[in-house]
Amino acid sequence: MKESAVKKIAVLTSGGDSPGMNAALRAVVRTANYYNIECYGVREGYNGLIHDDFLKMGPRSVKNIINQGGTILKSARSVEFRTPEGRQKAYDNCVKHGVDALVCIGGDGTFTGAKIFNEEFGIRVIGVPGTIDNDIFGTDNTIGYDTALNTAMEAIDKIRDTATSHNRVFFVEVMGRDAGFIALNSGLATGALDILIPEKKDSMEDLFANFRKAEKTGKASSIVVVAEGEKLGNIYELSKQTKEEFPDYDIRVTILGHIQRGGSPSCADRVLASRLGYGAVVGLMEGKTNVMAGMRSNDMVYTPIEEAIKKHNEINKDLLLISEILAI
Repeated sequence: MKESAVKKIAVLTSGGDSPGMNAALRAVVRTANYYNIECYGVREGYNGLIHDDFLKMGPRSVKNIINQGGTILKSARSVEFRTPEGRQKAYDNCVKHGVDALVCIGGDGTFTGAKIFNEEFGIRVIGVPGTIDNDIFGTDNTIGYDTALNTAMEAIDKIRDTATSHNRVFFVEVMGRDAGFIALNSGLATGALDILIPEKKDSMEDLFANFRKAEKTGKASSIVVVAEGEKLGNIYELSKQTKEEFPDYDIRVTILGHIQRGGSPSCADRVLASRLGYGAVVGLMEGKTNVMAGMRSNDMVYTPIEEAIKKHNEINKDLLLISEILAI
């Protein structure tokens, strides 16, 4: 490889945590070390840039973290970084430490901040997609999605045992503010009667029709998986309306919440994070900036951050049809 376009980089994790962020951090630090590039970790995301919370990192700084959930650098959503004054402080600290490039691990908000920072001050930035929602364009999967999906599946499997034992209907809410990837795939994997996601137009009439069909086939218990961003209503409103329509149903509500964001990352997330962390450093060395490292069809790709923010991965409509067919 020709001489690197960068000499000293800093890496941060920002926004919501996701399993595999530590694996990505480890890959960034050790790849930088391999290519003789100095590396700093920045604590608490963009807040750390502003408040000069830089930590010199080497191979031993990231030992035994590949299996840990969360992020050892901590994460935060920085209000101050949204101001020109805050970004100026952040840039001044980068200059102070001689940092000429940033690796930003996170989602939409993280990438938006990186893009603005690059445009204002010219510092090289590259994004690594870390979010359980899997809604970032430019990569088949985001870091943390596979782990969160398996966590949701395992939880719904356990709920199924109770639903079956008591002939109950469970409404289960999973994460996905604007994206239904976790809901769709966990619902398909656990045999949900219905899956309600923001990407499709749902109606109570369709939901009720599915319950009636289930009754006719002899189903005595059911699971309905709901993405937290479902436009039809929140999970309590949906269960209440269902109870009014079917007063004899024994209905329960479960919100899985933040357990989906934690836990030891799956093998798939550890490998993905390692590849993307490596790809981020190599991309910077090659002179790339204002792009996101991603994996598409098992190949490393670099997508302009603007595209990654504006576009979104689309739900596979075949999966919707399959889930309906198999729920009978």
